Amino acid sequence: MKPPTLTVRVPGKLFIAGEYAVLEPGGHSVVVAIDRYVYAHLTDSPEFVVNLHQIGFSKISWSETDDGLRFCKYAPKLTFIQNAITVCHQYIRHVGIQVEPFSLSIDSELDDFATGKKYGLGSSAAVVVAVISAILQKHHAHGIPLSHEVIYKLAAIAHFTTQGSGSCADIAASTYGGWLHYRTFDANWLIEQLEDGVDVHTLVAKQWPGLQVKTIQPPADLELVVGWTGSEMSTVKMIDRIRALQTQRPHRYAAFIDQSTEAVLSMVKHFSANNLAGALQSLTANRKALKALSEEVDAVIETPSLQALIQIANEYGAGKTSGAGGGDCGIALVSEKSFVDSLKREWRQAGIEPLNLTVCMEGTKRIEKGDLIV
Repeated sequence: MKPPTLTVRVPGKLFIAGEYAVLEPGGHSVVVAIDRYVYAHLTDSPEFVVNLHQIGFSKISWSETDDGLRFCKYAPKLTFIQNAITVCHQYIRHVGIQVEPFSLSIDSELDDFATGKKYGLGSSAAVVVAVISAILQKHHAHGIPLSHEVIYKLAAIAHFTTQGSGSCADIAASTYGGWLHYRTFDANWLIEQLEDGVDVHTLVAKQWPGLQVKTIQPPADLELVVGWTGSEMSTVKMIDRIRALQTQRPHRYAAFIDQSTEAVLSMVKHFSANNLAGALQSLTANRKALKALSEEVDAVIETPSLQALIQIANEYGAGKTSGAGGGDCGIALVSEKSFVDSLKREWRQAGIEPLNLTVCMEGTKRIEKGDLIV
């Protein structure tokens, strides 16, 4: 008889407002979880093994040594997952629990692997959250907590161990779900903690300076519509240009941060007041801040396709890039549900692919036979 499978489902993300400014300690953003998912399937096994068939990796095994985990294979695409597994091992073993061997398989809906389309929906973040959630679920009966805060912090630690930078807003969306007002922790503080050798269990228990993850409720009539332009941009290159701006013209960088923060906080305020018109104005204000930033660093955030997407969206509400810009997705906040079909039709005529996405109000969840386990 096959051993029972534990399955965890984790949503992807979309940025609504606050891109790039959210990289600053205490940076504000609005981010949302969407209903395309990463699935982690975990079963008992004689040995530790992970499978990622969609990207061509099968039976990646590892063992515990005095120096940590030793994986049978190294590849850049595996680093996020390997660090997520390592962080979980450290967290579980710290409280005196033996990590039980398992076989872990990961499947993702966030990109279209058949066509090679990449939509920018936070794949690496969702995978890390899925891996950590599944391993913690397996050991929950032994006293390991399953709170959103623990999962988020472990995923952020794994992310920083791998990449050394980032806002982790995508991790928050995949962990908590719904609409979030997210404020970034002090990344330098976290890096210092890791470099000083603070153990994972202690680090998770600490208050993280600046961190805020708050659920917010959009205006009742607001509709979120997402379009894909068919291209993508390197976020890293854009961030390098922004860091150069911060060093060489700090007053211009500070002006962008102020404009973006004002727009995000205005959006959060209008959400709270159920003020749809105000929320649309705030989105437009954040777009204006990003356009000014792109001019300062001489980089393209709004491609011609994204400009067309936004121009059409503005006829029905307000439009903006989502995430890094330069390609990937754009969003429309639409003021009436009856406008959605017309908007999508005009997008298609302009060569923009509407994505069938809705907001996922739940974050990481264990599922069984298609039913959510609360």
